[in-house]
Amino acid sequence: MHKTSDINIIEIRALPSPAQLMAAEPRTDTQSAFIASAREQIQKIIFADDKRFLLVVGPCSIHDTAASADYARRLAALAREVSGRVLIVMRVYFEKPRTTIGWKGLIMDPRLDGSHDIAAGLRMARAFLREILDLGLPTATELLDPVTPQYIADLICWSAIGARTTESQTHRQMASGLSMPLGFKNGTDGSLSAAINAIKAGSQPQTFLGVNFDGHASAVVTRGNPWCHIVLRGGSHGPNYSPEHIAEAERVLAKANLPRSILIDCSHDNSAKQPGRQPEVLREVVRQINEGNTSIIGAMLESNLLAGNQPFPQPREKLKYGVSITDGCIDWETTESLVRELHAALAPRFAQD
Repeated sequence: MHKTSDINIIEIRALPSPAQLMAAEPRTDTQSAFIASAREQIQKIIFADDKRFLLVVGPCSIHDTAASADYARRLAALAREVSGRVLIVMRVYFEKPRTTIGWKGLIMDPRLDGSHDIAAGLRMARAFLREILDLGLPTATELLDPVTPQYIADLICWSAIGARTTESQTHRQMASGLSMPLGFKNGTDGSLSAAINAIKAGSQPQTFLGVNFDGHASAVVTRGNPWCHIVLRGGSHGPNYSPEHIAEAERVLAKANLPRSILIDCSHDNSAKQPGRQPEVLREVVRQINEGNTSIIGAMLESNLLAGNQPFPQPREKLKYGVSITDGCIDWETTESLVRELHAALAPRFAQD
């Protein structure tokens, strides 16, 4: 008899169930209360009357947890300093979409050597999220694999669906069952229609294939996620954060009967993929807010201890501490100065009270 399945499968490695991993890295009562509070605050900024600026900032991806914890400790102190006008949420990105091939993130390859020990990656991700929460920092991530949320979503305060996956039915269904506010990015071509349709789909009840907490294949039935919104990240035709682009996004959202809540990604095509241009994007966003715009609710920045990025793959011992191995970032000194500048620039918004 001819073999008709698993012809190209070399190995299938069993993973711990989500319940087993949660037992090994349990969420504490204090962490649970903090996550619930952070999610509520983010929801109010996006959809209600909290006028604070939502700033999602941090490394493009987590590849060295020691360096990222160093960054997080600095960010936590800065977050406390500006908390009256800015709610800082740290990027804790463990999965990276690849156009062709490349390192797919800490969860998929935690040792950065092609061994792809996903079980270890999941444990590391969960332990690191708990460490960040204990610093008093809300957590943000991009969810890429539809199974991943069962392992870590209970520790996430805000999440994103990227430009490559916003059109994916699988990711829209996944979003409908998530428990935190979630941003859909516009498509890589800059168009808004995919994100608008994704918000609609994500807010509706869905039924899809997934795994339960015991790791069994299951039919997952959701009630819909009411906290989905749009993220503008530019596209192949250029940036989309100008007043004209914002007005168009507002028009499209209103036509779709969706809240006019817009987050601006200062990186990617909005900065022409030049990390050093992120500050000018943020300054323009704040200028529009101070001119009276009420639909922009925050921004995203890619930031690390040191600026730029470094080639990868290369031997781990040769990697520079605090430098991204994925997208380039601004350095800590620039980040710290920019956040304080943001805090000061937002003063007029709060002087109206």
